[in-house]
Amino acid sequence: MRKGGWPMRIAIAVLVCLVIGVSVASLVAEDRAAAAPAAKTAYARWKSGPPSDAGYFPIAVWLQHPKNAAKYKAAGINLYVGLWKGPTEDQLAALKKAGMPVICHQNAVGLKHGGDVIIGWMHGDEPDNAQSRGKGKGYGPPIKPDKIIADYKRIRAADPTRPVLLNLGQGVAWSGWVGRGVRTGHPEDYPEYVRGCDIASFDIYPVVSTRPQVAGKLWYVARGVKRLKMCAGPQRIVWNCIECTRISNTKVKPTPHQVRAEVWMSIIHGSRGLIYFVHQFKPRFIEAGLLADPEMTAAVTKINAQVRALAPVINSPLDAGGTVKSSNPKVPIAIMVRRHGGAMYVFAVAMRDGETTGSFRVPGVGEAATAEILGEGRTIPVKGGKFTDAFKGYGVHLYKVR
Repeated sequence: MRKGGWPMRIAIAVLVCLVIGVSVASLVAEDRAAAAPAAKTAYARWKSGPPSDAGYFPIAVWLQHPKNAAKYKAAGINLYVGLWKGPTEDQLAALKKAGMPVICHQNAVGLKHGGDVIIGWMHGDEPDNAQSRGKGKGYGPPIKPDKIIADYKRIRAADPTRPVLLNLGQGVAWSGWVGRGVRTGHPEDYPEYVRGCDIASFDIYPVVSTRPQVAGKLWYVARGVKRLKMCAGPQRIVWNCIECTRISNTKVKPTPHQVRAEVWMSIIHGSRGLIYFVHQFKPRFIEAGLLADPEMTAAVTKINAQVRALAPVINSPLDAGGTVKSSNPKVPIAIMVRRHGGAMYVFAVAMRDGETTGSFRVPGVGEAATAEILGEGRTIPVKGGKFTDAFKGYGVHLYKVR
């Protein structure tokens, strides 16, 4: 990471967060709010927004043609984000027929014909990156946060019944990202950007990255979620993007194992919505790159089914009693613990590409219990609230302790 990166400017970022009301106390309040009954989620505040029941978890695709909505729905996708040069009446009609809601740009067609198809509005993508001046004219500075905030107020004034999504670039997770141009190394911009949205998202694709600082380091996804949550505070919901194609890397593409790791890293660290980036640009352009890859489509379908089945658990009250210790200090394990339906759930992921053993402690489950590892067909005895399990590099285990 370059000089002037996040570690050197964290004090500035925290100060900015404090100025806009994101204090340590407010973050604690957020955790306390999460401990309330989860019959309704944060989406309940918008009359025409996403479903607010605790069984809903947004799983989207980015900027895809409505003609493929049924195929994506079969893969467990329940949301479109972005419509090319839209929304148009034809696009909205096709999505309605497929039963696929959308978050898209706000225009006259959307305001008039959006109905129950449009469940949110969005800004332009990655305003925090240096902006193109036009073909052959180079790049100028990023769009200023003040402009994003002003646009947010305009969008909300036209329709306050739907949330507004802002997707930011990889500078959220990696302060050394040179794609921010003159604002490279200025993480203090992000608390200001998120003031212009209700749902804050970001993207970073470490598997296919060609930058040695990021390439292969899946944990950048989790880092970005943590940083964005710090800036977003309790008022805003955090989502993030997931890579599932080679995008523009002709030598490397994600494996199903890596995609699953990124998904659960995101959720464990606090993301409450996923957006799959499914385009392929090289060696040839494929808009629906995910659908063109049967192996990855099958893997993503399985991942999505598990996430959606566990949505009521993910949205359940946080239980801070669980702990884990990794036998390999170079491979930390991150966990999220939930209590739901008379059971304790422990979602765990190895945060580095190395092997380790996790020693878990889950208080309050009795002297003798059993941990079912969901989707793996095996169980582990739990004695005195303790159990151990082995992890491969970026391994994910989801435990249900009875």
